[in-house]
Amino acid sequence: MSPLLLQAAAAAAGGQHFPPGSLYVVATPIGNLADLTLRAIHVLSLVDAVACEDTRHTASLLQHLGLHKPLLALHQHNEREASGTVIFRLAQGERVAYVSDAGTPAISDPGAVLVALVDAAGYRVLPVPGVSSAVTAMSVAGSVDSNESEGTTGFSFVGFLSNKALARTAQLKRLASQPQAQVLFEAPHRIGALCTALAAECGPRRITVCRELTKQFETVVTLAASDLPSWLAADPHRERGEFVLVLHAQPASDRESQADTANDSVLSALMAELPLKQAVSLAATLTEAPRNSLYARALQLKQGLKDE
Repeated sequence: MSPLLLQAAAAAAGGQHFPPGSLYVVATPIGNLADLTLRAIHVLSLVDAVACEDTRHTASLLQHLGLHKPLLALHQHNEREASGTVIFRLAQGERVAYVSDAGTPAISDPGAVLVALVDAAGYRVLPVPGVSSAVTAMSVAGSVDSNESEGTTGFSFVGFLSNKALARTAQLKRLASQPQAQVLFEAPHRIGALCTALAAECGPRRITVCRELTKQFETVVTLAASDLPSWLAADPHRERGEFVLVLHAQPASDRESQADTANDSVLSALMAELPLKQAVSLAATLTEAPRNSLYARALQLKQGLKDE
């Protein structure tokens, strides 16, 4: 890469203070090299060593930048032990960067243990922000709460679900019951199973599928969860690449509908044994739901039984 880029990075970020004896957590591109920030380039040129998830991957990135730095392997299998080496270097007054293979470290990738240990040892940890696949996916999902008083919802980061089918189903049931948007990651060899499970658990709820974000064959599509298996099966190429999925925020109208019927089993059981008012009173005590809404629902259930 041209030295002009390093000069541009230095001109943009060089006036800032980059204290020695500090760990720099540097976000790297998730696919498109052009997404690397000028500040990240300057920090990588400035540090004395780069700790990284995969030395081969990071060596290639540094080579693109025309940089040569000592590399320290720090991944999920050795993070605690390798953190000691980083802390030793910081104690010598060195600047050390940490990068994962792609995106922002310590989110779904290693880095959190390193940060915690460095902080506990009394050294500064400085973020160098950049691309995050979770935030990138949320930015194009258009997930909006339909309750205008609440506005656009926040979201929960879930990452990868369990490899085991029963555990994954239990996780999805919990996610489906949450009203806010959820961000999930998935690998190509498991995307089919996840789509089938999402279709079963989330039905009409909207999902945005982001495949190969920022790369040549980037795909972003929003559809009902129930349509996921057929969409995936329509083109074998759709199972390739890394996936970020956004389970959209649940519309307020759907939440209200679910709330109306959430206590039906309790109400029905009590109404079969007690007068209506007593059944509602006891149901309110058991469920802590508003008495008025339970009474209105009990009348609906009673009318339904009459109509049958």
